[in-house]
Amino acid sequence: QVQLVESGGGLVQPGGSLRLSCAASGFTSDYYAIAWFRQAPGKEREGVSCSSGYDNTYADSVKGRFTISRDNAKKLVYLQMNSLKPEDTAVYYCAHNRVYRCGSWWNDAKAYDYWGQGTQVTVSS
Repeated sequence: QVQLVESGGGLVQPGGSLRLSCAASGFTSDYYAIAWFRQAPGKEREGVSCSSGYDNTYADSVKGRFTISRDNAKKLVYLQMNSLKPEDTAVYYCAHNRVYRCGSWWNDAKAYDYWGQGTQVTVSS
C-alpha cells in the first residue's frame, strides 16, 4: 500500500525559506507523480506543484518562488519554498498518482489516490 509522509513544516518569517519533504513508499515503479497541495482555514484545497519525472508544474501563485524536485532512488519529493508570504500559510499535503506526467488535471485533488497527513507551514512575523 502506498504511504506518504510529509515533513519540514514550521514557523518562518515573511521572506524566509522552508523545504518540505514527502517520503513515499509502498511501490517500486519510477512512473508516478507526486503533487503538493495546500489548504488554509476556510479555503479550498489547492494544487501547489506537481512532479512526475517527466515534467514539473507550478501554480501561478508560487511560480518563481517554489521549486519541486525528486530523488527517485529514495522516493523523496521536495518542495523548496523561498520568499515566503503570509498567504502561503496552510497545511501542505503531498499526493500520489500512478502516472508519468502531470497533465491538465494535476491540480485536481480527485486525480490522486493516496495522500499524506500534511505538515503545517506558518508564515508570520
